[in-house]
Amino acid sequence: MANCGNCIKIIYNIWQSVQIYRLTLTMAPAAARTINDFLNDTDSAAGDYDLILTGDLGATGTELLHEVLEIEYGKDIRSVHNDCGLMIYDRKKQDVNSGGSGCGCSASVLSSYILKKMRLGELNKVLFVATGALMSPTSTKQGQPIPGIAHAVLLETNPL
Repeated sequence: MANCGNCIKIIYNIWQSVQIYRLTLTMAPAAARTINDFLNDTDSAAGDYDLILTGDLGATGTELLHEVLEIEYGKDIRSVHNDCGLMIYDRKKQDVNSGGSGCGCSASVLSSYILKKMRLGELNKVLFVATGALMSPTSTKQGQPIPGIAHAVLLETNPL
């Protein structure tokens, strides 16, 4: 008979993985809708931006974001999109699975990398879409859905 302690650890690790993906899968549709609404409200297209940057969707969430935008809204942002969760690590050299997660990804990548590129004139128009999940331990334990949120901020430089 298998060691019950090991079974519990395996089940817990699987549960943790599912919870992480649940968050990503919660945030991606919120990001898709926010991006779609922003582009519609500003009468712009993805190609009008040097970069559309999402917060911390990682590889799984980025794939879902692209699918939702294409299927639900008829928009393709792949050519100008990147995600802070994918940019914060070198996934070829580091075993980080889907990429980074959490608001630290957005803050770190935006503050250190993106704003520097804007100051240098390498990027002029960036749509930054921070993502999040409204976590409640009670509703999670009750099997309730996790609401995803996203907000967009347009960052532009003034060329001289």
